[in-house]
Amino acid sequence: MASRVTSEFPRPRTLIHPGAFNPVRIQSRQSAQARHVRLALQPGLSLFEALVRPLAAMGITHASTTILGGFFSELQYCVAPPDPSGRAVIAYTAPIAAGHCTMVFGNATIGKDAAGRPLVHCHAAIRTEDGAVRGGHIIPHAAIVGAEPIAVLVTSLDDFELRVAFDPETNISLLQPAESA
Repeated sequence: MASRVTSEFPRPRTLIHPGAFNPVRIQSRQSAQARHVRLALQPGLSLFEALVRPLAAMGITHASTTILGGFFSELQYCVAPPDPSGRAVIAYTAPIAAGHCTMVFGNATIGKDAAGRPLVHCHAAIRTEDGAVRGGHIIPHAAIVGAEPIAVLVTSLDDFELRVAFDPETNISLLQPAESA
């Protein structure tokens, strides 16, 4: 049988969340103004501290960031495979130690947890010391910036907040846009 060349891709898998369907899947807001900041994550600090402290000093408590890559002296991450309990589509794994590694590229969102405390939610691609490329949800308190500062581009979200709140469709708590307190 002759092989067939096609430009068609297989259909992606369909994920069906356990809760009531929300026809507005992506909740969005816009901000009439924003500040753009280039930040240097300082060596020896956790990703959490290196982002939250200097941004708070500038009056920025909600932001979207792009981490341009750099070395971490230690880092932990987790991935989100299917939830074996079926209560949600995914469930985070226990933290996975990556040790000394390079963050190839990452995005972090700065917001607040359900109690109003600062929160950093980061997804990134990393390369471990043995050359393996990995990726997932970075544990911000367990990611320690290495010997050199790491460049980050920050866009503040000045007209609304990002807060963790329970989402009834996914059956998990998610970072969601909300009116400023």
